[in-house]
Amino acid sequence: MTNKKKLDGIQIWKQFEDLLIPKLRLSMSERALYSHLLRHSRFEGKLQLRFSIGWLARGVGIGAQAARGGVRRLAAKGALRLTEKSKRGHTIELRLPAEVRGLRARKIPKRGARRLRGAANLEEADFLVNRALREAIYAREDGYCFYCLRRVTSVTRCLDHIIPLARRGWNGYRNLVTCCSECNSLKGERRAEDFLRWLYRNGRLESGELKERLRALEKMAAGKIRPVVNG
Repeated sequence: MTNKKKLDGIQIWKQFEDLLIPKLRLSMSERALYSHLLRHSRFEGKLQLRFSIGWLARGVGIGAQAARGGVRRLAAKGALRLTEKSKRGHTIELRLPAEVRGLRARKIPKRGARRLRGAANLEEADFLVNRALREAIYAREDGYCFYCLRRVTSVTRCLDHIIPLARRGWNGYRNLVTCCSECNSLKGERRAEDFLRWLYRNGRLESGELKERLRALEKMAAGKIRPVVNG
């Protein structure tokens, strides 16, 4: 299947760097895999691409197991759609950055993202759009990981989607929390509730802490735990 529409390679690459990588938090191997698949599919006018894992691994310079896992993660994050998996190989439909669900930034006031006066603007804001809004989420958790309750630093902290982007999550303050890099890696595409229960089963949280964290999730969803955004 081919697509005769001419693509703007420069614009797509800007969207890849500025939109896809930070919002899907692509690892180095996932970036390399996406770039290689983009080169051999959409940039060649192909809406679908059939390939073997061996071919992909050789092209990117990684092991077959890493390539297979990377394709699976890219599919989970919505960067591609796996249409067929058989002995003949994988067939995918690679999505351009602008086609990935949930990555279109919501509009914010033209005078700057910091000037979010009123509840309506707060609800509409994309809290990954700039540093000031990201810092507001970090400040709300007061230096602790939302999930495991450990202290975080500027080096170990990151932002996590309560509902993953692959599950139609968004970048609003109700869906973003501060967490440590370990929890961010362990949680993956799991729902926050499931991950909290996993932490409890593995001795990372006590019973009372689990109940308190689940209540905090409910409050977050209801918009009762808001970040402070200075005007």
